[in-house]
Parts: sequence; structure tokens; C-alpha cells
Amino acid sequence: MLDHILDEPLWLELWIFWMVILNSASIFFLRRAEARWTLAAWLGNLFTMNRLFEVFGYTRILGLSHVLWWTPLVVYLFRRRASFGEGAFGGWARWLALTLAASLVVDYLDVARWALGERGPA
Repeated sequence: MLDHILDEPLWLELWIFWMVILNSASIFFLRRAEARWTLAAWLGNLFTMNRLFEVFGYTRILGLSHVLWWTPLVVYLFRRRASFGEGAFGGWARWLALTLAASLVVDYLDVARWALGERGPA
């Protein structure tokens, strides 16, 4: 799958790597429940996306993994946002919630497009 990502336009590669960095940074904040849920969703997403890739290839259906794992995480994070506080954790959690929410807009559209018949490469 990495080969396909590296064939994408630079802005999309950077966006994907930004999401990888943000999700992976959860390991620095494991004292917080939000980070533990993020890590769990991140690992579930990696497993699910790899399975989808094995079955469907590099198509828009890969967004389904984000829809399944990140939708509940984003809802949870937005409900917890008042407890984020300031500092490194608060900054990370805010950027994470906003980034995942933005990604979900595209992911829902991609899954809908796939369901409507766009089965070619993403």
C-alpha cells in the first residue's frame, strides 16, 4: 500500500504522513484515556485498512476503515474537548480531532462514491 501512497500527489502524501504522526503520537500521552482510545482506534484502523487493501486493492473503499474507527473516536474527542487543557496534550488532542474530522469528510465521500459504483483506483 505504501507504494500507492508514494504515487499520490505531494500534498496528499504529506496529509497522510501528518495523520500517521498525529495518531502515532498518542503513545506519548498514554496516561490520558483519550490517547489510549486513539491508539486502540489507530491499531484497529491499520488492521482493517490492510485487510480492505488485500481484498479490494487501492480503491475508495479503504476510507471505510476510517469511517468505522475514527467516527466514534472523533465524537468521543469532541465530547471530551473541554478537558483537554493547555500544553502538549491539549494541542495534540485538538489537532488530532480536527485532522480526523477533516479526513472523515473525504472518507465518507469516498465510501459513498465506491458504493455508487466508482470501483477503480482511489
